[in-house]
Amino acid sequence: MAIKKITVTASGIYDVLIGGGLLRFCGGYVKNVTEASKLAVITDDTVDALYGKIVTDALEAEGFGVCKFVFPHGETSKSAKTLTDIWNFLCENNLSRSDCLIALGGGVVGDITGFAAATYLRGIDFIQLPTTLLAQVDSSVGGKTAIDLDGGKNLVGSFKQPKLVLCDTDTLDTLSDDIFIDGMGEVIKYGMIKSESLFAELEQYTTEALRKNKAALDDIIAQCVTIKRDVVEADEFDTGERMLLNFGHTLGHSIEQYYNYTGISHGKAVGIGMRMITHVAEKNGMAETGTYARLKNCLDYYGLDINVEPAMSELAGACINDKKRFGDSINIIICSNIGTSAVKKMPVEAFFAMLSETSEN
Repeated sequence: MAIKKITVTASGIYDVLIGGGLLRFCGGYVKNVTEASKLAVITDDTVDALYGKIVTDALEAEGFGVCKFVFPHGETSKSAKTLTDIWNFLCENNLSRSDCLIALGGGVVGDITGFAAATYLRGIDFIQLPTTLLAQVDSSVGGKTAIDLDGGKNLVGSFKQPKLVLCDTDTLDTLSDDIFIDGMGEVIKYGMIKSESLFAELEQYTTEALRKNKAALDDIIAQCVTIKRDVVEADEFDTGERMLLNFGHTLGHSIEQYYNYTGISHGKAVGIGMRMITHVAEKNGMAETGTYARLKNCLDYYGLDINVEPAMSELAGACINDKKRFGDSINIIICSNIGTSAVKKMPVEAFFAMLSETSEN
């Protein structure tokens, strides 16, 4: 199967390669984009057990000196403590400004590795090797890096574009259905905000059917990356159009925080957030009738139509710390229909009132 290449032109220009078998040959791809002599692979314990040796061997075969830092998997590791541990590891291994970090894993690994790269020695290069569906379609591309605080998700971070992104779609074969459908939350988001045709394609599958159709899955990943590429190129630093990528995230992040980042994973929370805000929008005349039902049905196809304990009114308070709040106003993302989205600025009080007055029941 041919490798798909999508070039991102932002503050840095880099390629996103999509296809099977890329990790086995990552050394050659990495050598083409860096003159580093030493590489630090940052990964978690789950991914290390699956792909750590494959990647290390491939990099060393190209003459790189390789060291590796492994931390416990999960969102709770995306913390200031883990970041400090990474910085100290880089110091101990004498990484210089001409060296490079390799983020091997899902969104947590990519986010914290990118932030380490943005800040260590005031900035060194990094490369993304995303191994989950969510990371391949979303978090590995576009240069957003961050860690979480007690007060909310992704509240401290930096913009740092990678030098290369290698999406080895063979890694998706080792994902549990639970982790795979987590990524589908972000895939559905792309159809909702920018592409009715992508959304319609997703309506033709279930999780089982899509996982069996490798060619279709690779193409869907490429469609998502292309949409994100176009949005990032238009608004790299998230002051306008790029906010559309946060559809479902304001309430989604609040749900993750409610469950202490252990009960509902990111993609599932985004799915719930998309469903909730679309229901609110349709009830308040901001979305066409039937948009909510169609989204809810699509989420159901992939096991993402999930009920949670808190009502929308209970989640409102956590939205106070959302990055899309500006003073007494907040930017919310509304899809007026499938494939059409817009940023709507409204007073925080009006947003809270809207959530409190609308129930999905």
